[in-house]
Amino acid sequence: MKILLAEDDFASRKFMQKYLDKYGECDVTVDGGEAVDAFLMALEDEEPYDLICLDIMMPVLDGYQVLKAIRSMEKERGIEGDKMVKIIMTTALNEEKNVRVAFELGCTVYCNKPIDQEKFEQVLSKLKLV
Repeated sequence: MKILLAEDDFASRKFMQKYLDKYGECDVTVDGGEAVDAFLMALEDEEPYDLICLDIMMPVLDGYQVLKAIRSMEKERGIEGDKMVKIIMTTALNEEKNVRVAFELGCTVYCNKPIDQEKFEQVLSKLKLV
């Protein structure tokens, strides 16, 4: 599985990278601009990501802006349905309005931090990624 982790917090990034490495190749970005660039490069190389773990509160572009940009790029290329990348929003923002906005923009799953590893594995299993 090819994974993109977009996380600006060093401790969270290290934890998630170590956790995700067991599932496949994990590329890491530290801000939203890098995340959009990495996604676009993967598309252009015809090696798209299977999963993106996306923090909401990041510099340059926040997670909502990244999510919107990714879904827009997919739409422009005719990528839809099961072919769309699975995006898990990983954030400490758990207010209903944040969850609603994320789903309206096209996230697949919304996970609160700190990440519960057992629940996260269940999510990956439900998405048929493991």
